Order: sequence, then structure tokens, then C-alpha cells
Amino acid sequence: MEIMGKDKGYTTLIVCLAAILIVSCIVSLSIGAYNVPFAQTIRILFANIFNLEQTWTNTMYTVIINLRLPRVIAAVFIGGSLAMAGASYQGVFQNPLVSPDILGVSSGATVGAAIAILFSLGFYLIMAFAFFGGIIAVALCVIIPTITGKKSTLALVLSGIIVGGFLSSVLGLIIYLADPDTQLPSIVFWQMGSLSRVGYPALVVATPIIIICGVFIFLMRWRINALSLSDREAQSLGVNLSRERGLVIIFATILTAVSVSISGTIGWLGLTMPHFARLIVGDDNVKLLPLAGLIGAIFLVIVDLLARNLTTGEIPLGIITGFLGAPLFAILLIKQKTVG
Repeated sequence: MEIMGKDKGYTTLIVCLAAILIVSCIVSLSIGAYNVPFAQTIRILFANIFNLEQTWTNTMYTVIINLRLPRVIAAVFIGGSLAMAGASYQGVFQNPLVSPDILGVSSGATVGAAIAILFSLGFYLIMAFAFFGGIIAVALCVIIPTITGKKSTLALVLSGIIVGGFLSSVLGLIIYLADPDTQLPSIVFWQMGSLSRVGYPALVVATPIIIICGVFIFLMRWRINALSLSDREAQSLGVNLSRERGLVIIFATILTAVSVSISGTIGWLGLTMPHFARLIVGDDNVKLLPLAGLIGAIFLVIVDLLARNLTTGEIPLGIITGFLGAPLFAILLIKQKTVG
């Protein structure tokens, strides 16, 4: 089902969503345990650029710039990255039910982070272990079909299921060995996703990687359209299937691994946001990928805002995305008439 015509209003839609994203970020920066007026939030953000006279307190500045701004930036990049990665996987694998978890990226990253927590390593080493855990999981998924001599897309997906299942058992063992008072809460909380410990140093490392991979996938969106066709049709268009499919998978995987290494596991986002975008503009990845990225960014900014404000504590992101994502996905499936 396609609500919007092929070209009608697409640019307007993107501009409106960009505006919604900006407003969502300002609201998220302003609202919390310590509320800051929206006007003051905007003045603080532009203070150094336009040399504005200080009308805010030092506490307001610290809350906005040092505490909330890093996690809002992270929510924008991670939400957009997971949504674009999900749309890319769905196009490449020709399956709308595929998500960024399909190659075991999230499972590998979770195991890597859990190992780092088990050895009481610091936050940035946890990030590093999570990233390489995700990459190793994907490498295993690629190696298995090579060893068996079955290099089809189905074999790759099945390898992801095998690796994901094995890593789940490894994670269970780590949880069993973890100290229940100090290590176990950190593993469980990280496993369910959070942006509470994101800071500028982590963003400095992760943001350039996310931008490079995101730009590559954006430029490849025409090719993803071709990869969404049958192998014979794609080859007739001059597409090198193995090379270009492999490149898209690699960059989408890096996007996912970097995102998960910062935030922990955030379920449903990479599956539902591409579907929501597809409901609006159809299956054309040229329009679908940018739209999915914007919707994913808005969604995670709002989810993080809810996580910080629904209770006196902070709810893990994965819990909220699960409560919102599962019903949303069911509704989208019904609307697209793909159920059954």
C-alpha cells in the first residue's frame, strides 16, 4: 500500500520530517528532571555561534550541553543508522521481515560488551568489545556458507540464525558467571539499551564512522533497487551481485555494530521504521532510505525522552521500543496486507 504518489510532495515530506526532528531534539533537550524553557535551550545552543548575551544559569548550560546534548545527538545518529541498515538489509535480502539483527550483529555486540563487563573494563573498552563482537559475528556468518559451498542469500540468513543462537548461549553463560550485585545489572541494562552513559568522546569516535557508512548506503540506494530484483534481472542491468550486495551488507553491518556499541541492543527499530517509510513512499529505495533514516531518528529521540521521564528512574530503551514497536509492526503488516 502506498499512501503518497511517486513524486508528489516527497520533498515537502522530507522538509517537514526534518523540522519535526529539530523540534523533537529541542523538546528532548528541554524536558527532564531539570526542565529548561525552550527559548533558553535554543539560546544556549546558539550562544557560541552568535555570541549571545547570557540569560541562562550555569546549571541550565551544564544540563543542556554536557548531559543531554550528547545523548540526543546519539539518538539521532543511532535511530537513523538502524533504520537505514534495516531498509538496506530488507532490500538486499529481498525480504521485508529482515532486520539488522539477521547476521548476528546485535548478539555479537551484546556478547562482546558482556565479556568486557565481566572483566570490569571501562565504558570505552566495552564499546570496543561490542563493536568487534558484532563484526566477528558477521564474519562467522559469512564464513559458514563459504565452508559449506552454499553462497546463496538464504544460506547467509540461516548462518545468521545459527550464529545468533550460539551467541545467545554464550551470553547466558556469561550472565550465569557474572557477579549478581555488580556485573549482572550492567549486563542486563546494556542488553536492553540505554544512552545514559554516552559522552562526547564516544561520539567523536563513532560519528565519523556512522556518517561515512550512511553516506555510502545513501549513494548506493539506486543499486539496492537493482539488488531487490531477481538475480537474473539485476545481472541484466549490469549489477555485480556478489560485490555490490557484499558492500551494502558490510556498510549496513558496520552501521549497526557502531550503533549497538554505543547504545546497547535496541530492538524493533530497524524492522519497523523501514516498514513505516515503505507504507508512505513504497518500495523505491531511492526515497525509502532517506525517509526511513529520518523517521528512525525521530522515533529514537522520542523514545529516549520517554525513557528519561516516564518514571523517576530511567527505563531501558529496548523496553519502550518493544512496547511501541510490536503493536506498530502488527498494524503495518495489516495495512500492507502481508499477514498470512
